[in-house]
Amino acid sequence: MQYRTLGRTGVQVSSLALGAMNFGKIGRTTQDEATAIVDAALERGINVIDTADMYSDGKSEEMVGKAIAGRRDDVVLATKVNMPMGDERNHQGSSRRWLVTELDNSLRRLGVDHVDLYQIHRWDPSTSDEETLSALTDLQRAGKIRYFGSSTFPAYRLVQAQWAAREHHLSRYVTEQPSYSILQRGIETHVLPVTEQYGLGVLVWSPLASGWLSGAIREGQEITTSRSTFMPQRFDTTIPSNRARLDAVEQLAKVADEAGLTMIQLALGFVTAHPAVTSALIGPRTLDHLHSQLAAADTVLSADVLDAIDAIVAPGVDLAAHEKFDTPPALLDPSLRRR
Repeated sequence: MQYRTLGRTGVQVSSLALGAMNFGKIGRTTQDEATAIVDAALERGINVIDTADMYSDGKSEEMVGKAIAGRRDDVVLATKVNMPMGDERNHQGSSRRWLVTELDNSLRRLGVDHVDLYQIHRWDPSTSDEETLSALTDLQRAGKIRYFGSSTFPAYRLVQAQWAAREHHLSRYVTEQPSYSILQRGIETHVLPVTEQYGLGVLVWSPLASGWLSGAIREGQEITTSRSTFMPQRFDTTIPSNRARLDAVEQLAKVADEAGLTMIQLALGFVTAHPAVTSALIGPRTLDHLHSQLAAADTVLSADVLDAIDAIVAPGVDLAAHEKFDTPPALLDPSLRRR
């Protein structure tokens, strides 16, 4: 396992991190299975576990808490907040009111007295940066969080948050957690240059592109990944963007074969090769999935392989740009574009 410094924090983290989104009803992973996955991940050198309050309505946090009981200090523990937790309109977002309340809920579910990294799951356009950062700074000073970060923020919001922290003498985001894979390279255009400029640690999610790069999806084969059952539109190959992904996967499979690598090794080796990336989040549902992904822990791609990947999916290109979660609100809501 490789280790890197998380931004400018001085904290050493593994180049692969364990994402716990599949723990609970989302991935149908039981507590015993989750504990076995955590055991195996820690044994192989992973020291970061990432979850979120909304994963399986809090169940993921509970399962992570039980799995790390007795070894809390060996884990860099990260969770997230912002997504709706129930129907109450104020049980979401990035207001001081909700952050203070929901952090206590997360700590209770995790069974710990602090988290190492508390992340704002998405940018909240209804809440000012000063409001959010001042609440996070107070929670940090209270000892309930060690650091805080953002997730899937557009580049201009990362810059704005850094400015607001400096302007108001507040602590700042020290990490960003964006989506990044061979098939979704858009963050190379704006987000990663900003994270490098400000010294942010980067924990990338979906490096296997929701299963497209797992090796299980190939031309002429029925698509049976777990994601295809609840997100069928992402795998319908009659849709042009999905057709483009499948064509790219076929070309990438040849590159992997010629390099003596699995598709998973190619995919994870690609994202961890970028100098701005600290760790790649893997989200196994089973022990078998974990072991196949851990095989990429020490994969280092040659320049020839990286060049071949660039020739298939150009730098900075998203093959499914409509699936991004960082689109400015005015592009999605026509009323925001009208006087």
